Amino acid sequence: MGGKWKGLILFTLQDGPLRFGELRRAVPGISERVLILQLREMETTGLLHREMYHQVPPKVEYSLTEFGHSLNSAMAPLGEWGEEHIERIEVIPWDEIR
Repeated sequence: MGGKWKGLILFTLQDGPLRFGELRRAVPGISERVLILQLREMETTGLLHREMYHQVPPKVEYSLTEFGHSLNSAMAPLGEWGEEHIERIEVIPWDEIR
């Protein structure tokens, strides 16, 4: 579960399936290439389900598996901690930390 984006993707999908474009808009700052790579990794590890609908234009939806939902539940307290301490976290000079 490493990386900057996987937690945001999990959080974004907690309320239900989304198409690729919806996911990209919901996770600001992520490039299309990185989103594709993250989604593939998360599908391979069993966190996501990719549903492909054979229609024109092609439609693909991503949703959390039960495994993904369980990880979201485990990460919820960490998210709450981050929200409680956001002001302090934002002033940390990350570029000066070695």
